[in-house]
Parts: sequence; C-alpha cells; structure tokens
Amino acid sequence: MLRSIRLSAALSACALCLASWSIETDHSTKDTHGLFEIREEAGRFISHENAKGHQQWDVLEPNMKTLVPRCAVPLETPWTPKSYRHSKLSVIVICTVAVPNIVMRRWDVHVPVERKPNQTGSTAPF
Repeated sequence: MLRSIRLSAALSACALCLASWSIETDHSTKDTHGLFEIREEAGRFISHENAKGHQQWDVLEPNMKTLVPRCAVPLETPWTPKSYRHSKLSVIVICTVAVPNIVMRRWDVHVPVERKPNQTGSTAPF
C-alpha cells in the first residue's frame, strides 16, 4: 500500500514538472543549446523574409524532443531545401561547430513555419 502511494506521488510530481516545461523555459546552458534560442534564431530569419514583403510567415515550435549541444559559432538559418522532402515548409537552424562533446560535432534543427492567415499565392518561398 505504501509503495502504491509513493508511486502515485512520484508520478504526480513528474506530471507537474513536465507540464511546466515548454519552449519558453528551455534556454541554453553551458552544455546544451536551448530550443528557445533555436526558435528565436528561426524567428529572426522569418522576420527578415517577411520584410521582403512577398509572403508573410509565422514560426512554429521545433520538436520538443530535440536535445543538441551548445553551438560554438553563430547559427546559420536558411530555408530547408526541398531535397530534404519535408512534408511541411520549415527553416533549418544549423550549427556548424558544436562545443566539444562526445555526441556530435555539428547539428541542425528544423523549425516549421506556416503562412500567416489571409495569405494567398505559392506555398514555397523559393
């Protein structure tokens, strides 16, 4: 009985912890690059694209399961090439040199975008 109560309490605590975690709270640390900063970089790219005036886009959230090492150089952010065959339009945030670690030397994270409401025309920006 006591074991069952402990398990229930532990599961409740885990659920509360996970419910409070979001992109807004996932900031970079000395070891990892946060999804908040990755989304912000994608947002800067999209703001620049929107300023061109052809089409207007909103940045969505990257996959919440993504975990990447901290980037040692400035991030690069182009449109995701069509050759990647993604089902949805996205930008790709690229780190060409990660801080030294045993997992990966470089990484890229796809951040989906969607057309702002009331926009017409082609779905692809390129």
